[in-house]
Amino acid sequence: MAYFDNIKPEKGMYGDCRRSFTEILEELDPSENYRNTELEGLDAYQRQLKRFDIKVGGTNSDSVSKFFQSSDSAALFPEYVSRAVKQGIERADILSDIVAAKTVIDGLDYRSVVSVPSDEDKSLKPVSEGTYLPQTSVKTGEHLVKLQKRGRMLVASYEAVKFQKLDLFTVTLRQIGAYIARQQLLDAVDVIINGDGSSSAASTVSVTSNGTVSYEDLVKLWSELSPYQLNTMLAPTGAMTKLLSMSEMKDAKAGLDFHGSGRMITPLGAKLLHTPGISGNIIIGLDKNCALEMVQSGGIMMDHDKLIDRQLERTAISCITGFAKIFPDASKVLTY
Repeated sequence: MAYFDNIKPEKGMYGDCRRSFTEILEELDPSENYRNTELEGLDAYQRQLKRFDIKVGGTNSDSVSKFFQSSDSAALFPEYVSRAVKQGIERADILSDIVAAKTVIDGLDYRSVVSVPSDEDKSLKPVSEGTYLPQTSVKTGEHLVKLQKRGRMLVASYEAVKFQKLDLFTVTLRQIGAYIARQQLLDAVDVIINGDGSSSAASTVSVTSNGTVSYEDLVKLWSELSPYQLNTMLAPTGAMTKLLSMSEMKDAKAGLDFHGSGRMITPLGAKLLHTPGISGNIIIGLDKNCALEMVQSGGIMMDHDKLIDRQLERTAISCITGFAKIFPDASKVLTY
């Protein structure tokens, strides 16, 4: 049985495309060995931070230079950067509210599956004895899923940041993660609206009068999305203003919920997500349970050699993702 203080962290642990740095540490130092001890609840990486007495958060957090007190502790620095960026992605995350499935791949080539059931397929009519059941066709997409590399360049010298507290440095790294999350969301919206190459663009629903959105328009969007559920709506700032100004949004319960918690609701019960990056006078309605697949090549990528060697100047932090439609009819675009 390996103990955390006998493990030697090294650069080579970052070279495995199938396992993360923490997963490799967990294999060498399983967390299950620490049940009913003071280290229970910490993962293998957090135990390494405790081993080298590195505090990454709180008012008593250490400076960046604490990671570089030895070659072993320096090998922990890229994972710290990765975790901080991931926290930023999670805090700014809207994708989890619109993605039905997430697929992680090792390479850059991926074909999703496409299913376009007809109205007859959706109805599931009674089948007479001895006759064939209706078929639902599921096939591989004609085109590869388009993967986009999104990231930021960390431009800083070690001399400039070595005395900075890790708590403050984490804020900067989280913001990089937030930038990545916002751009990934726009990539997902683009696929919903324009298609992914293998499936068509989302069909549009027109409002009853130009320039305004009424309750009747939302009901129309709900009805045309059937038999899928309208459980999620994406709206840019202008559309959000119109939706929140509707009389149906001004009843007592809606007002108390919005003013008390900031949660925005719609008369139809769908989750309303503010998406400032969307351009145009549109509102996207979708069934989050079957509309979109997220494809990610590996995890968060960075120049771990540079980070370990304290060569922070122009260090790239990026993530490769793409999106594919699962059921193209599970999303509609309301235009006004």
